[in-house]
Amino acid sequence: MSNKEKILLLSCCGPCSCAVIKTMSEEKRDFAVVFYNPNIRPIAEYEKRRDENKRVCALYGVPFIELEYDNERWCALTKGLENEPERGKRCSVCFEMRLKRVMEYALENGFTAVSSVLGVSRYKNLDQVNAAANIASQKTGCPYVHIEGRKNGMQELRAQLINELALYNQNYCGCKPRIA
Repeated sequence: MSNKEKILLLSCCGPCSCAVIKTMSEEKRDFAVVFYNPNIRPIAEYEKRRDENKRVCALYGVPFIELEYDNERWCALTKGLENEPERGKRCSVCFEMRLKRVMEYALENGFTAVSSVLGVSRYKNLDQVNAAANIASQKTGCPYVHIEGRKNGMQELRAQLINELALYNQNYCGCKPRIA
């Protein structure tokens, strides 16, 4: 990465992002964290995750940006995919929607690229996240930077920080498919 890069890091939650935020901060990278997660339900869960993410950013002196909570749009885009399994088509649609919106924001606000921690969890398919990121990048013209959040000690650092910081660690991705 060049010194002129300014990265907007899409984060789904504090536990998935803490090791990446700490590492990028220690590397003196120019970046901000963006919270755009219209898939998270109920709203109380969304707020809990947002607040934990803000807390992690504050600890490391990293700017935190919250975009709109647009659950209605997310529901419309994933309509008919309610019964898809984890890592199914709903996830691809969700990733692309979120990454595209964040890339649009990045381009409008002086960032040179977007990255994400959407593939950090073992419950997610990193290749699926990267494929959605590539599609969103092609649609917006915003570069996507792949950041390693699983290997080279990152999982161990993540587990250590979750414990050390007593982070709220949820037990589901965020989307609870609607019943109707």
